[in-house]
Parts: sequence; structure tokens; C-alpha cells
Amino acid sequence: MGLDHNVELGEFLRSRRARLGPGDAGVAVNGSARRVPGLRREELARLAGVSTDYYARLEQGRHRNVSASVLDSVSRALRLNEVEHIYLIQLARPQPRAARRPAARPQRVRPGLHRMLETLDGLTPAFIVGRGMQVLASNRLARSLITDFEALPHRERNLARFIFLDESARQLYPDWEQIAAETAAVLRLDAGQNCEDRAFCELIGELAVKSEEFRTAWAAHDVSRRSHGTKRYRHPQVGEITVAYEALSPPGDTDQTLFVYTTESGSPSETALQLLANLTASLTPPSPAAPRPVLTDPDDLLEIHAR
Repeated sequence: MGLDHNVELGEFLRSRRARLGPGDAGVAVNGSARRVPGLRREELARLAGVSTDYYARLEQGRHRNVSASVLDSVSRALRLNEVEHIYLIQLARPQPRAARRPAARPQRVRPGLHRMLETLDGLTPAFIVGRGMQVLASNRLARSLITDFEALPHRERNLARFIFLDESARQLYPDWEQIAAETAAVLRLDAGQNCEDRAFCELIGELAVKSEEFRTAWAAHDVSRRSHGTKRYRHPQVGEITVAYEALSPPGDTDQTLFVYTTESGSPSETALQLLANLTASLTPPSPAAPRPVLTDPDDLLEIHAR
């Protein structure tokens, strides 16, 4: 059973309408208490230039084949950002039963991307995430920084499941509450495309049953797209690391995202990440053709940077 587009559309519209105040619509407040948070349906309909009955049917999931112009008007009235607008279109598009997609095929990472991850190993953490934040591939440094996804059963190699259900994640992320909210928002955007995907729906169901924080974040109906930003980690071996990340979609694999982490040159985070890289390398015997010294003393690393 997939997620119902009509239900999701109605709940999303109501959540966005609730965040707007009367002042956003130029509505005079006469001092009387308003029974609903945010704008009333008739107020939003007037802003969008549609009838109240039409907008009510849209929120109730009873309107089919909504035109692009109407969606644009509703989006402007709700003051949606670009990502929210895309999500609105995904939910409002027709979903005839005969046109539903077949079960999604298991995702595979092509060999060239695997080689790229290996090339970056020892330099910077990198990993590839697929539908529903499933971790498809990662280099050793990424696994050392976050968690060893490859040691987990295939079904559990999921970044959202790790963040919400693994207690160690709360220690790893100093900003766990923010990371959790952003993760739910990313899954919300994925839901616009993966409503019929069985694995995705099972993931949402499992998180909703096992995590109160996920239920709260999911009910907010926020949506977000991963592009770039920063993250903080509190690693048990090397301490705090702040990384900048870039999220890239490999050509030909738009439902996969390559994450590459970097640190600021000369920063304590760069030193800590280099120390982690050397600790990680020490767990694997060096190649006889290219032996590499392993430095694990932070003072040694600081001395190198000072040269």
C-alpha cells in the first residue's frame, strides 16, 4: 500500500495555509478570536484567484487535472519556495491507476562511481545515497566518520533509519534535532516521487512506529532538497569535525546523490579528519608497492601542518 497522493496533497496545503497570518493576506483583524490557525480557506482562495469551493475540493483531494496556472496561483498565495512548489506539482499531478509505476528495481552504483569513491578514500569522506536515503556505496573514511553501513544488513543501510533509530546518532550529531528535522523534510520531498514504492512506504511506516521525533517532524509537512551546506560531527575518537558538503546527482542516475565532504584548510576540523583518515588506514595493511606511514598522534599532524 502506497502513500495516497490526494491525502498528502490536502495535508500539505493545510499545513502551508496554517503558517500564514491574516496580515499576509491583507486581512484586517477585528480583535475577535479566529477558530483556525493561519488563513481561512476563503481567504486563501481569494488570494489565489479561485472560488472557495474549488480550493476546498483541492484541499480535500477531490479535484482532478488541476491546471499549471492554478497551481502557480495557489503556490504564490501560499508563498511556497521553489522546493515546496515542486512538491506541490508532484502531489497534484494525475495518478490514474493504470499509469502507476511498476515496482522499482533495486538501485546499483556503476563501477566508475565506485572507483571515484575509492580515489577519494584517505582524502575525504564520500558516499552515494539512493531513493529513500538508502546508502548505496561509501568509502572507508565516510564509514569511519558516520557508521559502517556495509557491515549492516542491506535493508538497514539507510541514513534516515540510522539518524532516527540508532542511539549512537544522537551522540554523533551535536545538532541532532536539526538533522532529524531536515532528514524528515528530505523524505517528504522524496514522497512526491516515491508514493508507490513499497520499500519507501515501509521505511516511512517503520520510522513512524518507532520514533516519536519522526512522527512530529513528518507531521510538519516541511520539504527540503539536499544541495550543499555544513554538518557537525562529534566523533568518539577524534572529537568535533565540521564539514562542508556538496550533494551532486551523477549524470544518468538522477535518483542517486553523491555526497562529498570537505573541511576548511588549516582548521582543527581538517586536522581531526586527517587523524581519522590515518586511524582508518591503520586498520588496513598498506600496499607493498606503496607503503604509507600511519600517523595517529595529533601533535605529529600539527607539526606537519606547521611546516
